[in-house]
Amino acid sequence: MIRGFIKSVALAAAVCSIAGPAVAQSNATGTTLFRNVRIFDGTGTALSAPSDVLVRGNRIERISSATTAPDANPGDVVIDGGGRTLMPGMIDAHWHTLLLRPRFTELLTVDESYLNVLGAAEATATLMRGFTSVRDMGGGSFGLKRAIDEGVVPGPRIYPSGAMISVTSGHGDFRQAWEVPRAIGAPDSRGEMVGAAMIADGPDEVTVRVREQLMQGATQIKLTAGGGVSSPHSPIDASTFTEAELRAAVEAAGNWGTYVAVHAYTPTSIQRAIAAGVKCIEHGHLMDDATARMIAEKGVWLSMQPLPDELAEGFPPGSEQRAKAVEVFAGTAKTYAFAKKYGIKTAWGTDLLFAAPLAKMQGALLAKIATWFTPAEALAQATGTNARLLALSGERNPYKGKLGVVEEGAFADLLLVDGNPIEDIALVADPDRNFLVIMKDGTIYKNTMAATR
Repeated sequence: MIRGFIKSVALAAAVCSIAGPAVAQSNATGTTLFRNVRIFDGTGTALSAPSDVLVRGNRIERISSATTAPDANPGDVVIDGGGRTLMPGMIDAHWHTLLLRPRFTELLTVDESYLNVLGAAEATATLMRGFTSVRDMGGGSFGLKRAIDEGVVPGPRIYPSGAMISVTSGHGDFRQAWEVPRAIGAPDSRGEMVGAAMIADGPDEVTVRVREQLMQGATQIKLTAGGGVSSPHSPIDASTFTEAELRAAVEAAGNWGTYVAVHAYTPTSIQRAIAAGVKCIEHGHLMDDATARMIAEKGVWLSMQPLPDELAEGFPPGSEQRAKAVEVFAGTAKTYAFAKKYGIKTAWGTDLLFAAPLAKMQGALLAKIATWFTPAEALAQATGTNARLLALSGERNPYKGKLGVVEEGAFADLLLVDGNPIEDIALVADPDRNFLVIMKDGTIYKNTMAATR
């Protein structure tokens, strides 16, 4: 009870501190008309001819190459795009809303209400960078998601995994040596208390932990099937969950109509997860050719992240974490080459952790994958393709409608870009300057264009 009250107070404080920069202009019963825009629809390779796009409520009602007359309601908004690009709001398929701003030591030490304030502030900043949806792959973001959906805090749509589930000593086990051994029924560790991770050993305990996340509103389940960079105890080459444990998670998630994604770098951890029925591999940076071929043949998703060198530099020189980061980051180019070679269903995300200064690089990390893909392909990954991955949640999808596309009937999550990102994808790296309008769910959160009639 007391903890819930503290969280409520924290979120209220966050609203007071962050609502200012994201002044929402909602047309719940009216319209917004974008005139004379060229559309990147989230799936294609070229911009449309000059078009008008009419938004009514939170949906795109009509797209027309003919001039569209606005409604006669006083509250309706008309935005003359002047030939600029209208594109879907972007989607980050591997985000950590509550784990980005705090430093690792703060996660384990500071007051929980402070972590929630940081998460709320980051949610607003994420939206103002043009990301209208995120797939949260670890962290207790259920309350924040509700606050965003209710309009209390400006932020993106959140597809929460809840706590990432780890075995003892695995990626996500943040305990200190003095906290071992773990006694069944003992109080949760600090990492478990803040919802960052839950420890589960054996199929039965895995089932319980999965069901707990689903009970709280998880749209998909995240397990850590192999070692990680930031975790203090798990070597990169370690394969953690057994196939039986992974199958228990897949069965529990499947019973709720959703899926399991796993953190995994190595061939062994990836192949074991696929054998157990996992539908999405997060990372995969150290895979080999045979593993890439298996991913493609089984129709499994690959959620990749072009991790920034600055993230590795955040670890102390000579530390085990720095060495692991260097090893993993070196595999990025090879993994993207495999993805293209075998036509793997590839989503894009960032996976920034404990690195608040790097959050502003979110768009730049999307632009970075133009090293391996065309700008149109990169933009499609962050819009239409990522939306297909979000839809994998089935009945657990909290947003019943199309995301990541500009088409009639889709959710009105839209960006008006000052330029053509298909020609210059670097535009997405500077959202403050280049995103003139940011709309989510039909509500305008940023508009630097003069309204016209």
